[in-house]
Amino acid sequence: MRRRAAAFLTVALLIITACEQGTTGIPAAPRTRAVATASPASRRGSPARARPDGAEVWAGMATRRLSPRVADIPSRVYVPNNRSNTLTEIDPETYHVIRTIRVGSGPQHVTPSWDLRHLYVGNTYSNTLTQIDPRSGRVVRTISVPDPYNLYFTPDGSLAIDVAERLQRLYFFDPHTWRPRGSVAIPWPGADHLDFSEGGGYLLISTEFAGVVVKVNIRTRQIVGSVHVGGSPVDVKLSPDGSVFYVANQIRGGVSVIDPVRMREVRFIHTGAGAHGFCVSRDAGELYVSNRLAGTISVLDFRSGRLERTWHVGGSPDMMQVSADGRELWVSNRYDGTVSVIATRTGHVIRTIHVGSGPHGLTLFPQPGRFSIGHNGVYR
Repeated sequence: MRRRAAAFLTVALLIITACEQGTTGIPAAPRTRAVATASPASRRGSPARARPDGAEVWAGMATRRLSPRVADIPSRVYVPNNRSNTLTEIDPETYHVIRTIRVGSGPQHVTPSWDLRHLYVGNTYSNTLTQIDPRSGRVVRTISVPDPYNLYFTPDGSLAIDVAERLQRLYFFDPHTWRPRGSVAIPWPGADHLDFSEGGGYLLISTEFAGVVVKVNIRTRQIVGSVHVGGSPVDVKLSPDGSVFYVANQIRGGVSVIDPVRMREVRFIHTGAGAHGFCVSRDAGELYVSNRLAGTISVLDFRSGRLERTWHVGGSPDMMQVSADGRELWVSNRYDGTVSVIATRTGHVIRTIHVGSGPHGLTLFPQPGRFSIGHNGVYR
């Protein structure tokens, strides 16, 4: 994910060759493309309409109502520009850039804290988090952590998890004091994105450069399973009923459906070249998939995994955030230095905003949700 566009195809060919030759040391799991995991949802109509009775895991964010803790915070879009070492702040009402500030080296994602009080910019190459006050948009302090490519919080709020991609390790911290609370070595290169089980006892994490999805027991800090899916797995999302995980795959051009009990791929959904990031719709009925190399966004029925439609939006769509009312999808274009605003009713690009170089894990804050589990703004 920290590869330039020109190098991506070279990396892809190397990964494919390695997988074909078995150099990862893990045999490819047999794949079946047989059945959907649930019957198609009956929802039709406005994507902004909440449907909490069908949201289950995602019910906490399937509403337009903000938590009282954040209701008076001004709405802003925060864009980390990976190659500019800056953070761009945008007013989503006017689409105007408010300010651009310097942060650390190689900022990748902007992550809301579990309690929704802070925002953290993960500066991978300077091994720091830049803490932002969302009320003022200003820098508060800098926290030292190793290689914070991605940052997550356990659903109970007790731990922060630093995904140190280049170090192949998950580091656990007390989210208040940032004192270490253990770590787990990930013996495959490219540890990237993760999501938690419904109860929060374990997580599934992708390894972008090995084609492996790894299961980690959080309490014991141990790897308890893995599945080789091939290609280049990136973003991860738990299904609304908690039964399967969706995993985007850049090289295979689609989404794996993973059974976390048997640790098997039970289905593959073709979406588009460079399938990369996920975003849950406001009512949790749909899952948006950014196909970075195709310049498209696919919309899946979140419960069944059925491909409903694909929007041709151009650019290089990467990480996404949906607005609080569900009407807009904000998307960073990794190789174009822009952010696109897309109407979720039509899939049309309604605005393009120029930011810095290499915009990546943007967040729109505040958002509905009881608490944040991290990444670029994922709520439950």
